[in-house]
Amino acid sequence: MEKVPMLAEGYEKLTADLKALREERPRIVDAIEEARAHGDLSENAEYHAAKERQGQVEAQISDIEDKVSRAQIIDPTTLSGDRVVFGATVTVLDENEKASTYQIVGMAESDAKKGRISYESPLARALIGKSLGEEVEVTVPSGDKFYLIEKIEFI
Repeated sequence: MEKVPMLAEGYEKLTADLKALREERPRIVDAIEEARAHGDLSENAEYHAAKERQGQVEAQISDIEDKVSRAQIIDPTTLSGDRVVFGATVTVLDENEKASTYQIVGMAESDAKKGRISYESPLARALIGKSLGEEVEVTVPSGDKFYLIEKIEFI
């Protein structure tokens, strides 16, 4: 079984989402029962909407339970070294000498606007395993981009 790396806050977010979805279950069952009481199910939009929502919630619960069971929580402050790894905060320079800083995180925590990229993203894949001062080539839809690793932090 493959572990799913994530930071503690990502794990907490997943468990909170799971709790909220589990709390929604009884409300969905009540909505289904209420819609059933209205009679003919073949033309009952409320019933079909409630059943569809039930299917969505159950699928989300199953997905989150799987991720939580395989979670490998990583605390970046306990890491060190001169190579980029999961949890590292990396400052890179692009071809125009423009600096950008990214933290490599799990899927649940990724937010490009906040500089948090998933370890599965093309940039993170290119950065992981590289050292300070190394040049990295990333193939993106708009073409190849080159970055220079300027700083690696574990914060």
